[in-house]
Amino acid sequence: MKKHIARVIAAGLVPTLLAAGSAAAGDWPQWRGPNRDGLCPETGLLKEWPPGGPPLLWKAAGLGSGFSGVALAGARLYTLGERPEGNHVLALNRADGKLLWSTRLGKAGAPGWGGFAGPRATPTVDGNLVFALGQYGEVLCVNAADGKQLWSRHLVNDFGGSLPEWGFSESPLVDGEQVLFTPGGARGTLVALNKKTGAVIWQSKEWTDDAHYSSIILAEIGGVRQYVQLTDKSVAGVAPKDGKVLWRAIRKGATAVIPTPIHADDRVYVTSGYNIGCNLFKVVREGEFTATQVYANKVMVNHHGGVVKVGANLYGYSEGKGWTCQDFATGEARWQEKNKLGKGSILYADGCLYCREEAEKGAVALLEATPAGYVEKSRFTPPDRSGKKSWPHPVIADGRLYLRDQDVLLCYNVKAR
Repeated sequence: MKKHIARVIAAGLVPTLLAAGSAAAGDWPQWRGPNRDGLCPETGLLKEWPPGGPPLLWKAAGLGSGFSGVALAGARLYTLGERPEGNHVLALNRADGKLLWSTRLGKAGAPGWGGFAGPRATPTVDGNLVFALGQYGEVLCVNAADGKQLWSRHLVNDFGGSLPEWGFSESPLVDGEQVLFTPGGARGTLVALNKKTGAVIWQSKEWTDDAHYSSIILAEIGGVRQYVQLTDKSVAGVAPKDGKVLWRAIRKGATAVIPTPIHADDRVYVTSGYNIGCNLFKVVREGEFTATQVYANKVMVNHHGGVVKVGANLYGYSEGKGWTCQDFATGEARWQEKNKLGKGSILYADGCLYCREEAEKGAVALLEATPAGYVEKSRFTPPDRSGKKSWPHPVIADGRLYLRDQDVLLCYNVKAR
């Protein structure tokens, strides 16, 4: 059992509807990008890299330990890191990676078995506000300009949440005037807070699953805006106004349920590791909502590297089967390749898949996003590896590729000349 548990972590825990306001061109203000789907809308990017990789623009060090990704808005970049005195929210200059400010977030440490220290969530930026979540449940809202704390809450102490085995890992979702979290527990799986004050707007008392490691998405299903979240017991959609459960489908996970759901055409796709696999649900509104399972299989058994939907197909790493292209509508495998690139995370941009191995060398490969087969265009191995798993997902914003590895953040130029 411990061998399986040792491989768990919600790294960066990690729809077609914009989830956190209107992101400016070149911004990446939250987990998995403006729409929380792992799709970068930019074009004009390199289709192949030099043997040593794309040009390195800058390197930032001293960020602290942990598995937080990066969020970018305006001239700044935000991430989380664990330093000797505790967890911090960090702001860096996008131009050169210089530290602008650091604000204490909360308790440091490694919840659960395995010694995975540091925050796992990615901060969310909304205008002049930055929202952060620590692994023990601390919620913090700070001013984007100077890091001044505006308000704080705690998912366990304030909302009756239950600490997941490996700590809270989701990334906050901002929608209009509210910010969403998943404390889990008897008082309600989801909670909506006023983003300016932290006051409770509602908690979803009809849905009381414990939190796992997935992040909430915003979707429109049957013409109704709603929040969709995945736990180890079910996947559900709740109403933004009052947290009422609109629909819920039983879907049992095991050990750690991590990947973010995907929504398209009134269908919700979920996947998780530990031999569970993937499911597609058709959600229909005929007076009341109903959710019907379209398929359940083990074509995509995704641990925590995430899945992206590009056109009619899904791409991601499937445990035991390798990098996979799966038909979204039918669940059938288009291709699977397990010998050329190890397990890792994924991002889509400009016709290509950016795949980052989690292993010691942490190779980054550029694949053509095609259902025809595994087509690798380039790869390189980033320097200054920590020796730990490279779980933070790659990010592309304004023609730059960002790779976080514990204390270090690397910024590459991937614009075509």
